[in-house]
Amino acid sequence: MDLDALRAKKGFICDMDGVIYHGNKILDGVKEFVEWLYANDKNFLFLTNSSERSRTELKQKLARMGLDVDESHFYTSALATAKFIKSQCPGATAYVIGAPGLYNALYEEGITINDVNPDYVIIGECRTYNYESLEKALYLVMNGAKLIGTNPDLTGPTEKGIAPACKSLVAPIELSSGKNAYYVGKPNPLMMRTGLKLLGVHSDEAVMIGDRMDTDIIAGIETGLDTVLVLTGCSTRATVDEFPYTPKYILNGVGDIPTK
Repeated sequence: MDLDALRAKKGFICDMDGVIYHGNKILDGVKEFVEWLYANDKNFLFLTNSSERSRTELKQKLARMGLDVDESHFYTSALATAKFIKSQCPGATAYVIGAPGLYNALYEEGITINDVNPDYVIIGECRTYNYESLEKALYLVMNGAKLIGTNPDLTGPTEKGIAPACKSLVAPIELSSGKNAYYVGKPNPLMMRTGLKLLGVHSDEAVMIGDRMDTDIIAGIETGLDTVLVLTGCSTRATVDEFPYTPKYILNGVGDIPTK
């Protein structure tokens, strides 16, 4: 496979879970890939559907793995969700099931917490998800609150294997209420367009790298980017055939990109 055209791209949008790391374990070749991005003055952005962590926390997480990446290189579905809510309903209130990264993003956009009569019920990844919070969310949605999911991922890769992700947590509320959530993260073009704007390059000059066909690759295709599927996360070469579209490149991991 000729990778010269890929290496010549000016901008790289890269997923994180399953591409850069599994949980707290950095993947093979990632350090070399990041060093290559810096050495070749590439514009790059880590665009993650996870809403658990803030930019600062993501920077610190990578630092613990031996990578020094500035906060400006991160954009999350939590930030995209907060931006979307503010654009729709400035000063909105919300009942939130999620981690600190989501709460912080919402607070920064002037969205406050309300568990009585909120405008929105917002759900992201959360380690403390329980029946009580599910029951409360369902009650509020049935009483008029709009249902928002930070991203449509059903599962995500961890050191132990596959774990439930955001859409799996939203699904019981959708099924019980009969109402569909609006999902802000990839492949939603709202998040992708913001990512390109932050990257500062045209779509023709950029590439999307991810491990999921149903979010990363379709997001890149629909935004006009070349796409790279890496096999370090949720996908295999066999699963590619299950979809009616294909990535431009299929690599074992991002470590295949730097020139040897």
